Amino acid sequence: MKWHDYQLADTVSKTTENITLWKSEKGILEIEANTLALPVELDGEAKGFVFRGKGKLLLDAIVETDKGAVGKSVEKELNKSFLMLGSPVEVQPRLGPTNRKDFERLELESQQAFVSEAESLLDEFFDGSTHNGRCIDKSGGFVFAFPNESDRLDILVAKGSKLVYTGVDRSFVSHGNKVVLTSPEGVIVSHNGKSIFVSKCHRHIH
Repeated sequence: MKWHDYQLADTVSKTTENITLWKSEKGILEIEANTLALPVELDGEAKGFVFRGKGKLLLDAIVETDKGAVGKSVEKELNKSFLMLGSPVEVQPRLGPTNRKDFERLELESQQAFVSEAESLLDEFFDGSTHNGRCIDKSGGFVFAFPNESDRLDILVAKGSKLVYTGVDRSFVSHGNKVVLTSPEGVIVSHNGKSIFVSKCHRHIH
């Protein structure tokens, strides 16, 4: 178990209200009240959380070209444990204590059952990763990791106007007026209204 200097806290809390964890012109990530929250610490300070409850991720991963739209929006129901690394300032004031019913409601036998899920999630996130915990901490952005239907992790990295999303069958990178989308249909690069689309057999320049 190597988490690059990160550690899990000892106490599980829950959100006392709905919280928007991330929002930009490209998407939004929200969690509902009564979502379990276990702090992820670096040098004794909370630098993120493992959450479990109800939430939603919406991401506009569509690229507009002269020939029409390419790609599709990402919509994920967040009902499994997921990881957030980044500033916890917006979350910490909105946390309260948990009780047995909070865990029973999510079909967890105890607090330890959730802690075990959180440990497995961090194991998977950092397995073979070259990310250094302190580098993530200093980036000033957010990193989210969500289990998917293929028993792997979808990753969302966001910092200002920069956004990177990798899922089961597609990746999406957006920075200012430049967008790169990789999907089963091919690869499209768009910059300042001009785009190049490369499919398996053809190349289109607009």
